[in-house]
Amino acid sequence: MNIPDFQVWVSQNPTLAFPALIIICVLTFLFTQQILARGIVSISKRSTTKVDDILVGHLKPFRLAWFAPLLILYISAPLFPQLSKIITTISLFLILWLGLVTAFGILNAINDLYEKSKNYNGVAIQSYLDLTKILFVLVAIIFSITIFTGQSPWVLLTGLGALTAVLLLIFQNTILSLVASIQIVANDLLKEGDWIEVPSYGADGDVVNVNLNSIKVRNFDMTYTVIPTYKVVDVAYKNWRGMQESGGRRIQRSFSIDMVSIRFCDQVMMEEFQKIDLIKDKITAKLEKLLQYQNDIADRSDSPLDGPQITNIEVFRSYIVAYLRNRDDIFHENMPFLVRSLSPNPTGLPIELYIFTKTTDWLQYELIQASIFDHLVAAAQNFGLRIFQEPTGLDFTHLGKQIVSH
Repeated sequence: MNIPDFQVWVSQNPTLAFPALIIICVLTFLFTQQILARGIVSISKRSTTKVDDILVGHLKPFRLAWFAPLLILYISAPLFPQLSKIITTISLFLILWLGLVTAFGILNAINDLYEKSKNYNGVAIQSYLDLTKILFVLVAIIFSITIFTGQSPWVLLTGLGALTAVLLLIFQNTILSLVASIQIVANDLLKEGDWIEVPSYGADGDVVNVNLNSIKVRNFDMTYTVIPTYKVVDVAYKNWRGMQESGGRRIQRSFSIDMVSIRFCDQVMMEEFQKIDLIKDKITAKLEKLLQYQNDIADRSDSPLDGPQITNIEVFRSYIVAYLRNRDDIFHENMPFLVRSLSPNPTGLPIELYIFTKTTDWLQYELIQASIFDHLVAAAQNFGLRIFQEPTGLDFTHLGKQIVSH
């Protein structure tokens, strides 16, 4: 039977032909889904490369199986003159949007492959892929209207020009986000994997996703903050990438010394300090200068302020410097290294450390910082110094007992 004869038979037996067409479409769908799609999934699982796994995961062969029956419906539409327009319209519409979903899958697969490649450096392309998706949706909408109305797409595009202002208003945030994405990439402001702080949004953590409309930050408390992309270029934020790339992380912390405990060192104290190996040479030199001066003016040395005096706080600062330079987890060169006294205040005389560790790992950094200050707080009493702290309930209890006893 040739095609014209088959068309005649279909026109004479519509009650048999249309159910037969539906059965053929169902059988084609089952064959495509159960044989071809399952075969593709099975092959991808057995292969050693991950590329096909990503492609199959995003393209979803079981969903692609719908193309086969839809194409058969579209091709068979002329066989049913009375239903031809309805079958053609519905099949074309479904093919169009199934193709759009498939295109989205391809774009997602491209993004996934890019982010998992060895050369990926955190610069995301998802913003541009999201913009491409929006353009695809607009094209699909235009063609959908064309399918149902029969109008040329160019006529619709011409009319669309008059709606430009409305479209700009509707997609205002998207356009702003696109411009912001270009600025972010061009100026290398941030990328996935960066640790950022955005106080206005309460964000403090790692950037896990950058797309056209939003930036997703996983905070250190395991919560997520989503920031509109275009807002990032408008608000103040801190990117810690520079610290991570430098290989060193700053310690800037101070503790206060009770100023009542600060005094000049006498010879007995200096001799005790000479026993500390880290500052032995410096103390010996200071002591020799002090003794030499006292010998030179023995007949007129009548004040503790006479001569090259040294205070216990000065010795302690020298000890801190020597202690830090003796640690191999602190930068001694190429980065700031400073131990200084700040302005006195009601809580005492602050001694501040401004140094950099040789690691940027948070856990190691905190351990190093804790180790340093634990040691220095404990060491202060060996120099006749007292760390200042606010009075506690125990202090008032002791004071009350002393008052009662007297």
